[in-house]
Amino acid sequence: MRDTTTIALLGNPNSGKSTLFNALTGLNQRIGNFPGVTVDKKVGKIDLPVLGSVDLVDFPGCYSLYPNSRDERVVVSTLTDPSSPVYPDLVVYVLDVKHLERHLLLATQLIDLQLPVVLVLNMIDQVDDTSIDIEALSTTLRTPVVGVSARYGQGIDQLKELVASMIQDEAPVTKPFYSLQGDDLHLYQDVALLAGVQTAYAGKVIAHHHAWLPHLSDGNRDDIAAKLDKGGFENLKGQVSETMQRYDKFTSMLKGSRQDLSDEAPFTTAIDRLLTHRVVGPIIFLLILFLMFQAVYSWATGPMDMIDEAFASVGSWLSQSLPEAWYTSLLVDGIVAGLGGVLIFIPQIAILFFLISVLEETGYMSRAVFMFDGLMQKVGLNGRSIVALVSSGACAIPAIMSTRTISNEKERLITILVSPLISCSARIPVYVVLVAFVVPAGNVWIFSQQGLVFIGLYLLGIISAFVMAGIFNLWLPQRQTSELMMELPRYQVPSGKNIFTSVKEKVRAFIVEAGKIIMVISVVLWALASYGPAKGMALADQAAAEIVAQQNLTGQAADDVYASQQLEASYAGIIGHTIEPIIKPLGFDWKVGIALITSFAAREVFVGTMATIYSVGSADDEATLRERMRSEIREETGKPFFDLATALSLLIFYVFAMQCMSTLAVTYKETQSWKWPMVQLTYMTALAYVFSMLAYQLFS
Repeated sequence: MRDTTTIALLGNPNSGKSTLFNALTGLNQRIGNFPGVTVDKKVGKIDLPVLGSVDLVDFPGCYSLYPNSRDERVVVSTLTDPSSPVYPDLVVYVLDVKHLERHLLLATQLIDLQLPVVLVLNMIDQVDDTSIDIEALSTTLRTPVVGVSARYGQGIDQLKELVASMIQDEAPVTKPFYSLQGDDLHLYQDVALLAGVQTAYAGKVIAHHHAWLPHLSDGNRDDIAAKLDKGGFENLKGQVSETMQRYDKFTSMLKGSRQDLSDEAPFTTAIDRLLTHRVVGPIIFLLILFLMFQAVYSWATGPMDMIDEAFASVGSWLSQSLPEAWYTSLLVDGIVAGLGGVLIFIPQIAILFFLISVLEETGYMSRAVFMFDGLMQKVGLNGRSIVALVSSGACAIPAIMSTRTISNEKERLITILVSPLISCSARIPVYVVLVAFVVPAGNVWIFSQQGLVFIGLYLLGIISAFVMAGIFNLWLPQRQTSELMMELPRYQVPSGKNIFTSVKEKVRAFIVEAGKIIMVISVVLWALASYGPAKGMALADQAAAEIVAQQNLTGQAADDVYASQQLEASYAGIIGHTIEPIIKPLGFDWKVGIALITSFAAREVFVGTMATIYSVGSADDEATLRERMRSEIREETGKPFFDLATALSLLIFYVFAMQCMSTLAVTYKETQSWKWPMVQLTYMTALAYVFSMLAYQLFS
């Protein structure tokens, strides 16, 4: 027995369901997963008259109970399984008052499940009081109906009172809207749909569980169960026929309960003609995304610097306050540094999801998805993938998190796998240091030569992402057909409460879920770089002391020499020497090998590691680091180590390589499997190795 009453909140996408959820629960909500699947569910607490606090579960938006997507399968399997921990005692179904015909399809299917249902006509403030007869509509559908405006709080108290009274009175379920006693084909279709969890495959729906067949006599139940045991059935024709009969029935019934509510909005139509134009539309969208990327990069710089400086100050204070011991190093270089590596991404995540939420709230994002769907599907992606791919230019972490809007499993997985190929802002410090070795300062016409190389590196990542998407599209099996079905919402002013709640949820999910994994890997990397065989570390200290004495070094310079020698003797240094034969064809030595290992924490760590190895006092002093790297000599040839070939090889390596544990952690979190992060790591490392080797061998 459950301890609390559960109410299900259901509705079509863009019906205002999320706004109503926020209005009913406020900030008293949490994110979880539906039992056995990774689909997010939001659960909030609402206070009802007399009853007190009850659970409100915000189900994924869906169009019907014929399961064509992961979200719809979750809804069907939950509503047809009374043993589910989130099986509802009551359903609150949200309809857009101006689109009743489209939204009543799912409503009538829910009524046929014989669950207690309350119909909520949302956005009631946008229609005239005399344009709809709520009492007549309730009588027609034989279900309680209430009008609300979730955005402005109108009718919320009335809805709570109605829900409470229905639960208290244990209101009897209504008579089915669409009778199952009709044509045998419809009976077969409906019962198969209501029989339980179903699997969509190759155009068929296979019902493989029929423990619960609602509102049927025992004789009919046994007869239909026997039919279901025979296997699958072609469902498309039956679905269309049944759907159209529902429309025919409730459309004619609606005529007596409302006036014409067609949405005559010539201004909206004119905007859509411009924003979805085949030529102008994509240009406007790319301009918006360019501005969005610039905002994420420029707005986040200040907060990220503040977070970085704050953690640096905390680390410095702890180093000075605590005695020199292993636990001090663990706390400062492992835990504090790891925590800083998690929290420093929050400004980018918050700003990106703030801007995406604004675009979604206004109704524009649906237009962009519609525009690009055909193009993206040619390489196995989805119209919604375009947002994630461009967002990766700021950071792949929030970009991967944004793929939750892609319902097709294969297209979502491909988007996750290829998003890190787009050059992110973390690569910029590496590019800044290395581009100077590849291209001298100067201009081509009005363009900076080095700036053009930057553009080339970004283009290389973009082209690679689309090529790899095409390859994954051929390799991964297709488990469901890809069809984009969506309703273009009306343009509206964004809701500040909805935006704040959405951003808060995304930031919290990143900190709690991905942060735990990042912290563990940070501590492991700290241990590898801080410890080594006792004999080797002792010899490193001795060598460092000799260098300091010979060069008469003091202070930070002496500390840098000790750090460099100890790093070489550490387990990370040993690994660097071990992998040197493997990376030598790329033009790298053990020092670069260490940087490749440590920068797995984050790509920008490469600069700090190289600074330590080359005994540079400050990793931020990039000019000093470049000069020291420029003076490095390759022992075999006696020529500069960081020549054109080596620098170009490193640049290309960082374009392709998965040098970001945070991205792998988020990929694991989003896929709930280590298989796909390992696939991501393997194929990107292979690309980085092959193309870096080709670059070095061609230019050396």
